[in-house]
Amino acid sequence: MSLLSSINRKEIIEKLESEPYDLIVVGGGITGAGIALDAASRGMKVALLEKDDFASGTSSKSTKLIHGGLRYLKQFEIGLVREVGRERAIVHKLAPHLVVAEKMLLPLVRGGTFGPLGTSVGLFVYDLLAGVRGDDKRRMLNKKQTLEKEPLLKGQSEALNGSGYYAEYRTDDARLTIENIKTAGKYGAVCLNYVKVTDLRYQDGKVAGVHCMDMETEEMLEVKAAYVVSAAGPWVDTLRKKDNSLKGKRIFMSKGVHIVVPHKRFPARQSLYFDIPDGRMAFAIPRQRVTYIGTTDTPYEGDPNKIPINQEDVDYLLNATNHMFPGVGLTSEDVESSWAGVRPLIYEEGKSASEMSRKDEIFESESGLISIAGGKLTGYRKMAERVTSLLGQKFQKEHNRTLQPSQTRQIPLSGGTFRNAEDVEIYKKTVAQQLNELGLDNYHADYLVANYGKQAGPILDKSRAYKDEPEVALARAEAWYAIHHELALHPMDFFNRRTGRLYFNLPSIPAVLEPILEDFQAYFQWSAERLKEETDKVHEEIRWVSEFEYTSKAGKQVSS
Repeated sequence: MSLLSSINRKEIIEKLESEPYDLIVVGGGITGAGIALDAASRGMKVALLEKDDFASGTSSKSTKLIHGGLRYLKQFEIGLVREVGRERAIVHKLAPHLVVAEKMLLPLVRGGTFGPLGTSVGLFVYDLLAGVRGDDKRRMLNKKQTLEKEPLLKGQSEALNGSGYYAEYRTDDARLTIENIKTAGKYGAVCLNYVKVTDLRYQDGKVAGVHCMDMETEEMLEVKAAYVVSAAGPWVDTLRKKDNSLKGKRIFMSKGVHIVVPHKRFPARQSLYFDIPDGRMAFAIPRQRVTYIGTTDTPYEGDPNKIPINQEDVDYLLNATNHMFPGVGLTSEDVESSWAGVRPLIYEEGKSASEMSRKDEIFESESGLISIAGGKLTGYRKMAERVTSLLGQKFQKEHNRTLQPSQTRQIPLSGGTFRNAEDVEIYKKTVAQQLNELGLDNYHADYLVANYGKQAGPILDKSRAYKDEPEVALARAEAWYAIHHELALHPMDFFNRRTGRLYFNLPSIPAVLEPILEDFQAYFQWSAERLKEETDKVHEEIRWVSEFEYTSKAGKQVSS
């Protein structure tokens, strides 16, 4: 039985109920997925439970960069910069199709956040801490060189002093999460979405599992385990409260909004990290057919399950972009899609959202509940290693069992069995040739390989079985793969977390929507009523990410 097929959901739930586990991980974001992989690969029997879809929270709503956090140098977080800087290269090696080297241009403008000397020194230290070598080392560019790299800056030519040019990595955070889930499954971890932990299970005053609800059937189930780790992101304090251990430090939520515009309307030649007039900084990242821009940083006290995207947030990002690139002239009409997420930070008295540390922290209650909060996407693997090492100490002391050392530094993620980035490009050419024979252009090769790596092969093979137009056949093959190999259960799992279409190719959805919905109906034997319900959910989600309203609750941007 495949543990990664939603067709087997009933049998997977029976397996969860009938077997005791060493560890239950609560939360299917990147942190929980990383812990599941690290623990399972060290020899633990692991179950992971997620109340919605994997990566449906913060882990699909970041800036989608595996980066070292240059601005954290200004806050003297040397240890954080060193750790995440070095993790970039490791995660790139594990999935070079998914974590892609991306040069970043930092324009230096008169009166801006960074001056030439400070930037040169800062980037030198940044490279030193991160262990950057060779061509990836930072370069300082003069005005002429900067405009050659990015002609869109010509509107700033009077104020432009040059730029810093340094290495970062771009990813798809949701795909990175799902590939960690799938790789954990290869080591025996039982990971399931749409199972909500409603309470903790206790034995002699100690946590010994969880009570939960199957969100599809609303049936209750109980899963037993020696240890429970909460990696629930914005919901960490909810479980700590149920455990009566919400004392001292707590979660502070900071809202971040990103907008997506067609690349032809903002034709950035490479990634940019630029000044905003209020003293903050923003990113503009070209990605295939679009450029996305972000992020805002405002305190958020609302429901983390449904974070609104306000017109004020959109205007803030548009105005910031138009100020730095006045020739672009972006308007709300150019915004195809958007996303809003919350950063679950550790609250620090007297600090603004941007000033609060991005360091992770582990909490352990008297009952034995272990919670991890804070941290950055880039540092997920080390965070997981620390949590599992703590569990290893407990296993040795309480169960006389010794865990293996962490192996995740050497475990390629699903689809990432490439030697290096050059190997990815060679494979991409092979895929492009096959797609051209099917009547599809090279865009689809870039997309397929970036999304799936070598898993593009079985998807291409499956697409040949359909008699539709090539794009529809390919999308149907992707849906088949997502359901049978990636635990997709709803159409939005497919359109959002599995393929990124909702954010990065929204115009492609109408042409494939009806056949994809019909395939889901056939796979899961939905009634006509259920099909309509799922169709309405897709349309509602499209409206949510593409239509904005003014509200007095947008919040005030905080200076970094």
